Amino acid sequence: METKNKILDTAQRLIGEQGFEATSVRDITAAAGVNLAAIHYHFGSKEDLLGAIVNRKAAPMNEERLARLDRVEAEAGARGPTVKQLLDAWFLPMAEAADRDPAFVRLLGRLMAEGLLQKVIEKHFRKIAERITGALRRALPDLTDEEFLWRMHFMFGAMAYTMCGRNEITGLGGDTSDFHGRIARLVTFLTGGFQAPATHAGRSEANQ
Repeated sequence: METKNKILDTAQRLIGEQGFEATSVRDITAAAGVNLAAIHYHFGSKEDLLGAIVNRKAAPMNEERLARLDRVEAEAGARGPTVKQLLDAWFLPMAEAADRDPAFVRLLGRLMAEGLLQKVIEKHFRKIAERITGALRRALPDLTDEEFLWRMHFMFGAMAYTMCGRNEITGLGGDTSDFHGRIARLVTFLTGGFQAPATHAGRSEANQ
């Protein structure tokens, strides 16, 4: 396990600094002080190694998300949880994971820049994404399916940019490494967006 974790830690750091394509398996083995056979033994391919890096952080984070969603739904009972409660359950575990390991966020930022983040999300976050999508859909029955899906599209895009993108806004105050602060602002923004009046095309027939 010590060798395996050393490889994972080293690969996460190098890929976060250099990018996935620019980081070779030999770069990782040299920096980790292990031989090439160790990577093949523990992980197989470079792509499998990347998957293991992501899953190491994503699995416990997603378990916490599920636990929080279960809790807010149970506490809300028949009335159902609010949009804000659902977004908190989804985003706060991510902020906590990011504060514990900012290097992992840097890795995801590199993957986003290389166009690889969507593939990672599909593999490691699809099931939990389906859970939050269903919960939010039940909380927003007045939106048409199309309008709701657009808003989910905006949410996932804003989430990726907020957590992994570069700060392109000059003069933006505050500590941009404070992930709880980022998420608090994002949840406020998304809560208003989800609950905003729909465009004309996005209103259900019963509400026109």
